[in-house]
Amino acid sequence: MPQLASLEQALKHYFGYDNFRPGQRQIVEEALEKRDLLILMPTGGGKSLCFQLPALLKPGLTVVVSPLISLMQDQVEALLDNGIGATFLNSTVDWADVRSREVGILNGKIKILYVAPERLLTDKFTLFLEQVQRQVGISAFAIDEAHCVSQWGHDFRPEYRQLKQLRQRYRDVPIFALTATATNRVREDIIQQLALRQPSIHISSFNRPNLYYEVQLKQKQAYLQLLKLIRQYEGSGIVYCLSRRHVDEVAFRLQKDGISALPYHAGMTDEERAYNQTRFIRDDVQVMVATIAFGMGINKPDVRFVIHYDLPRNLEGYYQESGRAGRDGEPARCTLLFGTGDLRTINYLIEQKSDAQEQRVARQQLQKMIDYAEGTDCRRKIQLSYFGERFAGNCDNCDNCRDPKPEEDWTIEAMKFLSCVARCQERFGMIHIIDVLRGSARKKIEQYGHHLLSTYGIGKDKSVEEWKMLGRSLLHQGLVDETTDGYRILKLNAHSWEVMKRQREVYIAVPKKHTTDTAKYNPKAIDVEILFHRLRSLRKQVADEQSIAPYVVFADSSLKLMAQQQPQTLDEFAQISGVGAHKLAQYGERFVDEIKTHRQEQQQSINTQKALVSVPEEQPKSATYTQLMTLELHQRGLNILEIAKQRQLRSTTIASHLAELMELNLPVDVNQLVPRKHQEAILQAIKVVGAESLKIIYEHLGENYSYEEIKLVRAWWLHGSNSQQAID
Repeated sequence: MPQLASLEQALKHYFGYDNFRPGQRQIVEEALEKRDLLILMPTGGGKSLCFQLPALLKPGLTVVVSPLISLMQDQVEALLDNGIGATFLNSTVDWADVRSREVGILNGKIKILYVAPERLLTDKFTLFLEQVQRQVGISAFAIDEAHCVSQWGHDFRPEYRQLKQLRQRYRDVPIFALTATATNRVREDIIQQLALRQPSIHISSFNRPNLYYEVQLKQKQAYLQLLKLIRQYEGSGIVYCLSRRHVDEVAFRLQKDGISALPYHAGMTDEERAYNQTRFIRDDVQVMVATIAFGMGINKPDVRFVIHYDLPRNLEGYYQESGRAGRDGEPARCTLLFGTGDLRTINYLIEQKSDAQEQRVARQQLQKMIDYAEGTDCRRKIQLSYFGERFAGNCDNCDNCRDPKPEEDWTIEAMKFLSCVARCQERFGMIHIIDVLRGSARKKIEQYGHHLLSTYGIGKDKSVEEWKMLGRSLLHQGLVDETTDGYRILKLNAHSWEVMKRQREVYIAVPKKHTTDTAKYNPKAIDVEILFHRLRSLRKQVADEQSIAPYVVFADSSLKLMAQQQPQTLDEFAQISGVGAHKLAQYGERFVDEIKTHRQEQQQSINTQKALVSVPEEQPKSATYTQLMTLELHQRGLNILEIAKQRQLRSTTIASHLAELMELNLPVDVNQLVPRKHQEAILQAIKVVGAESLKIIYEHLGENYSYEEIKLVRAWWLHGSNSQQAID
C-alpha cells in the first residue's frame, strides 16, 4: 500500500477525485478513530466511499452487509476497476470460488468483503470470521441499507434484526450503519436494533438539487402520455408500476413502439431478472419497466429519468425510487403520473394487511403521498419536511417553482382553520376539521358537540379541496403539526399561535401558465456535446470488452470534463476528476487518442463549421439545441444511423430532426440521406396522392420505403426544392 500524506491524496490515488463531497471527510476521520457511526446520506451523496476509503487505510478486513446480490456485484466491480482488493460471497458463487476467495481474504489480499445478512449469521461463516479476526483482523462492519432493520422503514427485512449479534460477538469492532432515508423513528430504531454505542450521527441534507420533480395528472390515455414523455427524454430511464401486469403490459407496448425496454418484477425468474438488469446497467436497453422490486442498491449513476406510471404507496418509497435518477450529480427528471384510480389499488393492498396498526400506518403514509401529489408548494419543501428537514422553498427545479403560482393571502382562512383545531381540542384530523368548518351534518359532528362550536359553518365559502389545499400548505410550512403514530391528528405549535394572533401571515398558491425559451445556437457547446457522446461510445466499447457496466469505466461527469477540457497528454488527463492512478494506466491512452482524433477531425471540417455559423442569425433562432447537434454531424458527412449511434438516439428521432431542419431552410442534403431512386419513387407518389399523410404515401408505395425516407423527401419537396441540392 502506498504511503499517502493526506486523506485527499488517498482519495485521488484510489478513486481519482480531488475533493471530498460535503460531510465525507469528517465521516472518514471518525471511521479511522474506530467509532460507531450512523450515516444518513441521500442517494448519490457518496455513502459507499465513507466506509471504502477507511477500509483501505486501516489494517484488516471491512465486512459490508448488503441486502441485494446486484448491489454487491456492482460495487465490487467498481472497486476492482480501481485496482482495489474486494470480493463478495453470496449464492451465485460456487464452492470452489468461495474457497478461493476465502483464501484471498486470509492472505490479506482482500480489503473489502460484501456479504448478505443471511450468510453472515450462519454457524459456518461465523467460524470463518473468527479465523479472519485471528489472522488479519476485522476493521469494521458496514451495514448498508440500514433502514431495513426497522419495521417503521419502507423496506423492513426481518433478517436485519439479527445483526445485533455482531455487537455481542465482536465488541471492539466498530459498526457503521448507512442509509439514504430514515425518519426520526427509523433512526432511533437503527441505533437500538444494531446496538450502536454512542454513535456519531451524520445527517446530510436530503435535498437532491440536480433532480427536477414534477407531477402530471394521469390522462385517460395514460400509456400515450408515458410514451410521449419517454420520447422527449434522452438517456437511461426507469418506469415504475404498481403491479406485475402493468409492468409486462407497458414494457410490451414500449417495445412495439420502438423503445428499447425490458420488464422487471418478482414474478420473473432470478435468471430473467438478472439478465434484464445487466442489459439495462450496460446500456444495451434504454428503459427498465419495473415494480418496486427493482432499484434498491442499483448503482447505475447515469439514470436520466424516473417516471412513476402509478402512484407510489408512500413518500419515503417515492423519494428512494425517484432518487435512482441522477446519482452522478448531473441533471435528471422525476415525473409522477397522478390518477385517483390508483388509490383503489393501493387501498386494496392495504386491506390485505392482517394487522390493524399496520393498516393505519399504511393509510397515513398513503395520505402523505396524496398530499405531495396534490400539493401546490415547492416539491422539495414537501419532501424534506417529511424527513424533518426545513427547506425555504423556491428551489427553481420543480414544477411548482418553475410554474410559479401567484401567492394569495389566506391568513384569515388559516386563522379559522387553526382556531377550529384548537376548539376541537387537537384531537382530530384534517377531514373532521374541514367538516366542522363547512357545517357538515355528519353524525360524528353532533356526537362530539362540534355543531355548537363558534367555528361550525364559518368556512362554507370554500370547497373541501380548497380547505385541504390550505391544510396541506400549513403542514408543509410548519404552521401546524400532525401525529405520526398511525392516526393523523392535527396539533398546534408555536407558529400556529403566531398565525392566530395575527403575528404571521399565510400565503398559498394558485396555478399559472409557464413558457420556456428556445435554446440558442452555440457552436462550442455543440462541439463539447458531440465529443461527450463520442467518449460515451468509446466507454461502452471498453466496458463491453471487459463485460462491465460503462459507468464503472468512467462516470458521465468525468466524460463531460474530458469533453470540455480536451486533455492532449496523459499528465493533463490525470488531472480530470475521476481519473485515479489505476484508471490512468488502464484507459488513459485510448481516451486521449480519441480526444486527439476528434480535435483533428474538427480542424479538417473548419470550413463546414464556418458555413454553419454564417447562416443568417434569424434562421436558426427556432431550431432547438438538439436539432443543431444533429445538423453539425450531418454536415460532417455522417448518415442517419451513424448520427443516431453517436448521439445514442433512435434513427426515427434523427430523421425527424433533419426534416424539421429542412423546414427551417437550414442546409440539409437530402441526397446524402436517401438514395436517388428512392427519392424519385417517393416524389412520384406525392404527385399522385399528395403530401398530407405519410401513411397514405407509405401504403401507396406498397410499404417498400421507410417512414424516415418518406418524411425526409416530403420535407425537401415542401421546403427545400428550390435549393442547390434539388433532385434532377
